[in-house]
Amino acid sequence: MEITVLFTDAAIEHLKSVFNYYSFYAGIKSAKQITKQIVDKTLLLEKHPRIGTTESLLKNKEYEIRFLVEGNYKILYWIEEPIVYIAAVFDCRQNPEKIKTTKIG
Repeated sequence: MEITVLFTDAAIEHLKSVFNYYSFYAGIKSAKQITKQIVDKTLLLEKHPRIGTTESLLKNKEYEIRFLVEGNYKILYWIEEPIVYIAAVFDCRQNPEKIKTTKIG
């Protein structure tokens, strides 16, 4: 079965925020590189959707939320085969409890 990876509107907004932050503080080149690395990491999910670890802080959500780590970011996602939804991009340098308030989906 072919798996499709889709970014939710919330995840796109998170990715834009990452890009905007790095473009301001580190330059456009760094911003492009970091956001590309995040997006490229999600491509692993096309072949191995369950590769990520279950996010224990989000056990109360409707779906089982899993995550991959890329640099300082957790890429949160859920699976509804044949689609993997990227729910959010969370900066791990924040208080871990803040992940509970992250908009998912």
